[in-house]
Amino acid sequence: QVQVVESGGGLVQAGGSLRLSCAVSGRTVSIYRMGWFRQAPAKEREFVAAISYGGVTTFYADSVKGRFTIYREKGENTINLRMNSLNAEDTAVYYCAASTRGDITIARMGSAMYYGYWGQGTQVTVSS
Repeated sequence: QVQVVESGGGLVQAGGSLRLSCAVSGRTVSIYRMGWFRQAPAKEREFVAAISYGGVTTFYADSVKGRFTIYREKGENTINLRMNSLNAEDTAVYYCAASTRGDITIARMGSAMYYGYWGQGTQVTVSS
């Protein structure tokens, strides 16, 4: 089993920055990919970013490319999401997810179906 716990959400002004963290524990040797998703009120959950568990390869949604950075904390089982230039459209509950699917290329990791472990989510609110 794998457990993921998000932290770092909060209220930020438009144009500001925030860093989300995802602590991973349990059978981490089985993890190949990690991802961040988000869900705004009355909207479908959408992909934000993914990373190979070793931290080498990343993949981003077009809506956040150039503004968000996903990275693995060096020496830690922690995946961070650095978010810059935030705007009101980034307001959502952000979820961290872990995938044991080593057969799926990272470019296909935008699909929630490939993730078997999810956190409870952390709220990000951007005020305009």
